[in-house]
Amino acid sequence: MATICPTITAYEPHEYRAQMERIEPFATRVHIDLMDGEFAPTKSPPLEAIWWPHELTADIHLMYQRPMDYLEQLIRLKPNLVIIHNEAEVHHMDFAAKLHAAGIKTGLAILRDTPIEYAYQIMHSFDHVLVFSGNLGHHGGEADLGLLDKVRKIREHHPDAEIGWDGGINDQNAKQLVEGGVDVLNVGGFIQKADDPLMRYRLLDGRASTDSAK
Repeated sequence: MATICPTITAYEPHEYRAQMERIEPFATRVHIDLMDGEFAPTKSPPLEAIWWPHELTADIHLMYQRPMDYLEQLIRLKPNLVIIHNEAEVHHMDFAAKLHAAGIKTGLAILRDTPIEYAYQIMHSFDHVLVFSGNLGHHGGEADLGLLDKVRKIREHHPDAEIGWDGGINDQNAKQLVEGGVDVLNVGGFIQKADDPLMRYRLLDGRASTDSAK
């Protein structure tokens, strides 16, 4: 069964709190988007303002141009997983090794237009590979299901990796994404912008179950 992971994409601390409180009653895992205003066009609250309820498993998606500059802060936060971009300016394998030494899992995100083959040499240093089909730094976007070919290639090249998807997930495509091999569905606007976010979460959870995805 795939995991439904609501996302937090906020530009101000009060907005961050509101989004976190919206999903806290039902989520078990949360995907926190952080933007630097350079790699991504928008800017999130700084790392020192980031928090999450202790009962949630927290993944940090770092849309930063130079992730290594924030390594010590990330280690102090102790998230479950830190995802950096293949396209960022960083020694990817060194970054992953330092997080692993601190007991933190690592993820590698691949933008829509980046061929997956560009990541083959470094992919095995990461526990998680994220196929990105959204708009950097924003909720919304469309799920380009043609990118499921990347999921297939990741599975062939790094069969032990957990595979995530970010961008455009809804009740019309969740089942297809799971059938295509996605393990973690990072869901933004479909849950955060809903009048009843719990209902939307449960709807997706049903679509992502092993039985319904067969």
